[in-house]
Amino acid sequence: MKKIIFLVVICGFIQLVTYSQNPVAKVVGAKRWTIEKAKQWGKANGWLRGSNFNPSTAINQLETWQAESFDTATINRELGWAEAIGMNVMRVYLHHLAWEVDKSGFKSRMNTYLTIANKHGIKTVFVLFDDCWNPTYKSGKQPDPKPGVHNSGWVRDPGELLYTDPSLIKVLEFYVKDVLTAFKDDKRIAIWDLYNEPGNSKYENRSLPLLKNVFAWGREVNPSQPLSSAVWNLSLKELNKFQIENSDIITYHNYENPEKHQVAIDTLKRYNRPLVCSEYMARRNNSRFQNIMPMLKKNNIAAINWGLVDGKSNTKYAWDEPMGDGSEPKLWFHEIFRKDGKPYMEDEVQLIRSLTGK
Repeated sequence: MKKIIFLVVICGFIQLVTYSQNPVAKVVGAKRWTIEKAKQWGKANGWLRGSNFNPSTAINQLETWQAESFDTATINRELGWAEAIGMNVMRVYLHHLAWEVDKSGFKSRMNTYLTIANKHGIKTVFVLFDDCWNPTYKSGKQPDPKPGVHNSGWVRDPGELLYTDPSLIKVLEFYVKDVLTAFKDDKRIAIWDLYNEPGNSKYENRSLPLLKNVFAWGREVNPSQPLSSAVWNLSLKELNKFQIENSDIITYHNYENPEKHQVAIDTLKRYNRPLVCSEYMARRNNSRFQNIMPMLKKNNIAAINWGLVDGKSNTKYAWDEPMGDGSEPKLWFHEIFRKDGKPYMEDEVQLIRSLTGK
């Protein structure tokens, strides 16, 4: 979903930094899960495998969740294709603005989505915040995709508004606590992914206060599902350290080749907690189903690739290789299925079936 690629995380020395904005909430109530509790979760859930899911008719998180564009028919159809190849988990992004506009409706649509997914034997990883792609957003009709441009309409959450509206932090706190409280004991949810790629979009340590806050708010609610935030960039040492030390289970992103991906696995295994690779599979980078998914299964690591169905997000195009004429790339970057449900590569789907027992 982004241009910077995570390899491994090393916990290093942290320099004291003073943040003038968004003071960090104190952690109250529950503490991080013990290793034993985390392993019990891993045993109960078995080998999770699936995709990052945005219905093909939605360009971004707002189009997914707003009442006027919430597309249950497409969600049901596309999750059916995932079920047919043995997938049992989807990672799905939320957005606080869709909640702010219609709080009860937003939670009702979340429940509807979970009902559809559960019908297909699919659990859900919900993502609350995100530092990737467009910095601003508005409710209502979303823009049309830019031809050949990867994620041309995807929006950050909360993005630049966090730094221009001092009152937003209270809205975000209410959002996080409201959503987590509503679904804190919902067995259809596998993981709460509190913050996607904090520090991306050149935010770096500017994202640390919000990262600390969302974990503090999560601990206050204390849901039955694990809290996590995926490490993704070796250079972001302070963010990495906080994520590793506060996540109940260890999640990470890796779009590299098998050798480099194995280094990440070996590094993260030291923490003795269940591992979830919540983003992988970029064909151009030699991160493919054929050479990564078997490795993840062998190591009992949840495998969640980027992209299920080609659609308005345009993530079949590479991050840094736009095709202005909108023609089909010679090699798709992400995605498994075409819009009509036919596999992009039949041999990939056969491999996935063989690994999932379908």
